[in-house]
Amino acid sequence: MIVKAIWQQETALQREAKSNIIRSRIINSLCGQETRVIPRLLQLRAHWLKSEKESLRLEEAGITKEVLNSAIAQFCLEVIAKHGDPAPRLCNKDPLTLKMGSYMIELFPNAKFLFMVRDGRATVHSIISRKVTITGFDLSSYRQCMQKWNHAIEVMHNQCKDIGKERCMMPENLFHEWYKVERSSDQVIKPVNLEALSKWVGHIPKDVARDMAHIAPMLPVLGYDPFANPPDYGKPDVWVEDNTSKLCVNIL
Repeated sequence: MIVKAIWQQETALQREAKSNIIRSRIINSLCGQETRVIPRLLQLRAHWLKSEKESLRLEEAGITKEVLNSAIAQFCLEVIAKHGDPAPRLCNKDPLTLKMGSYMIELFPNAKFLFMVRDGRATVHSIISRKVTITGFDLSSYRQCMQKWNHAIEVMHNQCKDIGKERCMMPENLFHEWYKVERSSDQVIKPVNLEALSKWVGHIPKDVARDMAHIAPMLPVLGYDPFANPPDYGKPDVWVEDNTSKLCVNIL
């Protein structure tokens, strides 16, 4: 949902200034690739706490909440700091980490989240077409993957609201800066571009597209029309259009 009401009220100069600030902060940050291990560790911790018997056994073994929290925080920090090149700011971009956002804030009180918004249909198509394995996602079923996406994004959306807008920012636009991610970018570096926004159109089965509003009710919550194929993503900033044009020229 690029360019919503808030952005439409800004002048072109203000938007360009904001884009420059965001680009500068991303360039000065180290995110590296998705670690995959951090959200899995957080899920394991949640599994332990759900079991009264397991929680009791941990307490009896001297693994108190404080000990466990300290160990998990150190593990996360070590992975984030050392799985990529050094940078002034450290960040982690495992999407599912936000499902445990409140707990992460407990571990890292000064941390902030940037909840990037993307059309779930584009996300699911990317997952399926690139064969990105995610626990619980059936890559042979668009319907099941959309349902899984909807559940995950609803949890993350609620977590972001609970954390508060001062520490969890929810941009009104899809913003991808220069990126390098293994399967999620076909092992190449590309500038932000518009082409990827609608790549999913025509690939989702007709019955799934027909039932989309029921399958993924979070789409309209995030501002996407579940019946539009593709939706109107709005008009991007000039620099985004320029990057897309340059990308197409280089490919052709």
